[in-house]
Parts: sequence; C-alpha cells; structure tokens
Amino acid sequence: MGFREFIKRRSLKANDDRRTKAAELTLRESLYPICLVTILFFLWGFSYGLLDTLNKHFQNTLDITKSRSSGLQAAYFGAYPLASLGHANWILRHYGYRATFIWGLCLYGIGALIAFPCILAKSFAGFCMAIFVIGNGLGSLETAANPYITVCGPPRYAEIRINISQAFNGIGTVVAPVLGSYVFFTFDDATALRNVQWVYIAIAIFVFVLAFVFFLSVIPEITDADMAFQATETHANADDQPFWKQYRLFHAAFAQFCYTGAQIAIASYFINYVRDTQPLADDPMASRLLAGAQGGFAAGRFFGVILMKWIRPRWVFLAFLTCCVIFVAPSITQRGWTGMSMLYVTLFFESICFPTIVALGMRGLGRHTKRGSGWLVAGVMGGACVPPLTGVAADAHNTALAMVVPLCFFVAAVSYAIAVNFVPSYRDPADAFSTTEVGLTGHHAGADEESGDVGAIADEKAGKSEIEA
Repeated sequence: MGFREFIKRRSLKANDDRRTKAAELTLRESLYPICLVTILFFLWGFSYGLLDTLNKHFQNTLDITKSRSSGLQAAYFGAYPLASLGHANWILRHYGYRATFIWGLCLYGIGALIAFPCILAKSFAGFCMAIFVIGNGLGSLETAANPYITVCGPPRYAEIRINISQAFNGIGTVVAPVLGSYVFFTFDDATALRNVQWVYIAIAIFVFVLAFVFFLSVIPEITDADMAFQATETHANADDQPFWKQYRLFHAAFAQFCYTGAQIAIASYFINYVRDTQPLADDPMASRLLAGAQGGFAAGRFFGVILMKWIRPRWVFLAFLTCCVIFVAPSITQRGWTGMSMLYVTLFFESICFPTIVALGMRGLGRHTKRGSGWLVAGVMGGACVPPLTGVAADAHNTALAMVVPLCFFVAAVSYAIAVNFVPSYRDPADAFSTTEVGLTGHHAGADEESGDVGAIADEKAGKSEIEA
C-alpha cells in the first residue's frame, strides 16, 4: 500500500448520503470500534471526577467560596452546548464520527496544556478558561461518542451497549478522587498545585497519542442514510417529520438538562456535605468517600445492564430515576453517616440515567440522529447551571439544606421517564428498537461493505442488472 492509498483509506470525510453496512454491524464486527470509543468514556469520567476533587482543593488553596468554586463546573459544562450544537456538531454532520473524535481529543490536549501556566500563576480565572477549552473537547467527544455507541451494533442492545461503555466513565470518576486524595490533599499547598500541573501534562500527552491512534484506525462511519434505513427497518421512522417537530427529542434534552444538573451538583458538593455534616471526616477522607460513592455509581451501571437484559430499559430508567428522588430527599434533613449514606444510594441509582436518556431520546430519529445527538449532549449544560444555584444555597444556609436544589431538578426529569413509559408516541418508537432483528441476521443486501456506495435493496436489486459501485 502506497502512502497516497494509506492517506486515502484514512480520509476523515464521510458521505452522509451513502448507505454502508455500518447500521447492520453484528456484535463481533462492532467490538473493536466500541472498545476504542469506550476509552473516551473513561477519559471524560476521569476529567469530571478530577473536577469534583479540585472544587474542594481550590476552596482550600486559593481561599474561595463554595459558590465561586462552582465556576469550574460552569466553565466545564457551559462549554458543552457550544460544542454539541456548534463546532463539534458541524464537524460530525459534514465529516463524520472519526473526525469529531480527533477534534475533541486535540481540544482536550490543548486545554490541559493551557492549565499548566494558569496553575503556576495560581490564577483561578485562568484555570477556568483552561477548563472551558477542555469542556469544549469533551463536549465534542460526547457529541460523537454517545450516538456512535448507541448505533454501532444491533439496535436491540443499544441501551445495554451505552450503559456498559458509560460504566467505564464511572470507573474514571472513581480513579480521579482516589488520586486526588493522595496527590492533592496530603501535601502542602505549593506541592499540591505542582502535582495538579503534572497531572494535566500527563493527560495532554495521553490524549494526543490517542488522537493519533484514532487517525490510524479504520472504524465504521455511520451515515444519515444508514440511520434512515435502520429507522425504516424497525418501523420507528420518526424522521419522516421535520427536525423541529421531534418533540420527544426535545423533551429528552430537557430531562438531560435537569438530571445532569442534579447529578453534578451532588457530586460537586459531596466533599463539602461530608465535612459539614460529619466532623470526624477531614478532606482526604471525604475525597476517598467520594471515590466510594462514585464506585457505587459505576456498580449501578453494571447492575442496570443486567436488569436491562430481562426488563425493558424504559422501566429500569423510571425505577432508577424515581429512586434518586426518594433517596436524595432524606439527605436534606439527616446528618452524619445517615445523610451521607443517602447520597451513596442516590449516586447508585443515578448510574444508568444519563446514557439511557441518550439511547431513548435517539430512538427513531433516523436521518436526524447526528443533529439530535447534539441537543441531547447540550442538555449537559445543566451541570453549569444547577451547581452554582446549589453553591449559593450552601453559602446562605448549609450544604445539606442545599440538596433541595438537585431534588427539584430530579423531579422535573422524572416527567420524561413517565412519558416514555405511558405515552404511546414516546413508548412505541422505543419498543420498536427492542424487538428488531437488524444486526442479528446478517447484512442487508443494499449496503456496499468496502466503499460505502449505495447498493440496491433486495427487492429493487432483482429488477436491475447492474449497480454502479
């Protein structure tokens, strides 16, 4: 293979009008791309977990208030809609998934490099700017990775696939607080800040290497034509309506905004909650307790996947989100280990909510899938809005009472879980994908495996003698 052919085979531009075999991948064929993309889930889980630890760390080292420290979350999650509805979504629709992965990783690496001098100067505002660039990178990755995992493989197992991948996101959120408890809180302030610098340098090196791996890898590109075919085959073709009439999608995006805001608020102030309600806990212990809670979060995703094998994902989603409401409420009035244990249980039941909203919200979007994924990821902006409100409540009263803020947003998110289970226009497209045989019975005759050219569908092919490839 010559150099020109090598570059041509790794072109970053995909033709969205051509149907490929990507919408009909079997479990075995989808294994490598899913494993590669799952690494990205670990990356942003680690980054998010690191952010929760740094929230408390900067309160200590830079002497800032709880509400001001939430500027980290505002910068991080505020960047998501800019990526998911702006530059990343444009790249996804005009080039493809692999180009968006590489773009997101490069932004992530650049943001990590910018963090180095900002930490050196002890500039909280500068570090927030670096986090904003990182948030743009991770928002780009989520814009592509969540829909890619959902549609890469048999549609019947979409919720299971994305929850397994998101479980590695949960593992990342466990590793980061453990690292923080030993690297940030057990040294003097100057040494701890230097450690933060080297952590971000290591992240930058890793993500640039991973971007090069994505450039070298040949992974299936899933086009709009593939998704239109998949929606037609499952009889869930909601894409025959204009994009602005995809009301199920916008309700899912609203639920994502409310749920994500509540989740981020609880995790962001978990260490503060433990310190305020349990006098025996110091910062290192509180950080390790956060790691334990995030471990429960990761375990909940694996448990949820097992349940989804036997119970419809929409029912599991309703049960888990309802439990979030039930168990976060006592943490407002309880103190000590009792209140903290309620947050532990809440994080366990939060586990499957985000990825399941993504999977259910994308059901039947067909040719609108890439555009719709941007709206679902933009819902993550709730993580920029709810933590500051929680921080203001914590400064005015106390962290325990501030938990009423995420409780209200959980209640609002339940509206989507109820609709997707009891409203036929929501429920029927979700169930259509749960029974389809696409990806389980071999490739459709209409897709050209190598070049991605449009082939003829079986009954049309019989009436034609030749197809241009």
